[in-house]
Formats: sequence, C-alpha cells, structure tokens
Amino acid sequence: MADAPPPTSSAAAPDPAEPLSLAEVEALARRAHSGQTDKAGRPYTEHLAAVAAGVRARGGSDEQIAAAWLHDAVEDGALSREWLAGAALGAATKAMVLAVTKRAGEPVEAYTARILATPGALLVKESDLAHNADPARLAVLDAPTRERLTAKYARVRGLLGLR
Repeated sequence: MADAPPPTSSAAAPDPAEPLSLAEVEALARRAHSGQTDKAGRPYTEHLAAVAAGVRARGGSDEQIAAAWLHDAVEDGALSREWLAGAALGAATKAMVLAVTKRAGEPVEAYTARILATPGALLVKESDLAHNADPARLAVLDAPTRERLTAKYARVRGLLGLR
C-alpha cells in the first residue's frame, strides 16, 4: 500500500489517566502515517481523514471516530500492538482497531466475523470500505487493479451484510 516505509512510534505510551482527545488521536495518526501514500500516490492521511469523516457522518461515537483515525496503524506497522495496548484510549476503541486489523494468512471470513463480533467495528469498516470503493478514487488505478479491488471490496461488504 505505502510507497514509503511506515514510521514507527518510539514514544512512550501516553499517561492512561488522561485519555487522548480526538484532536490528539488525529495528530498522532497523521504523524504515524506521515510519508505514506495510497495506491494512487495520494497522502495516506487523506484516507484516514475520509474514514473518520464517514464515521462521524454515519453517527459514530467519539470512540469509533478515534478508531477510524487509527484503523490501519497497527496493520501498516505505523504503531505497534504494544503501543496500542498501553495507549490512553478506551477499551472499545482499542478493540475496534484490532478488529479491523487484518492478520497475515487470515481468511476473509474470520476477519469479517471478528468485525461483526466487535461492538462498533462494523461502522468503522463500512466507512473504510466506502472510501476505498469510491469510484473517483478507483478511477485513477489501472483497470486490473481497479477490477481486483472492486471485487474484493464487494466480497467483504457481502460478508459484513452491507449493501
């Protein structure tokens, strides 16, 4: 996905007594994914912002919006599972991030079942899929990539029960 290697977080986990605000989560996600680009060469943070905006527009909670900002951080290696475990985030946000984090070799059916079993995660993934499948975003890709991704996103949406 990314042309540049993802940055790693060497910062200590925040003090759990003071939960991160949404603005702090956004800033953290932007730093963690700094320099990454999507398949079309756009700054990856544009995707994170679109997913977070989609969650907000769909009536998501602050915990879901925070999870949207961080939804790819562990999967992309921008932040570690250890960092997430100690981060000043609610348990629900952490669970949603881990639910939408793909695992190497994991069947898509197990991945989607985990999303469905985690409260709040479906809305985050729905917003992610909506942005990933945006025709304007897909239009800049070559035809084989566009067709492969369109089929992949449709399959995941079907397994999640999304229209």
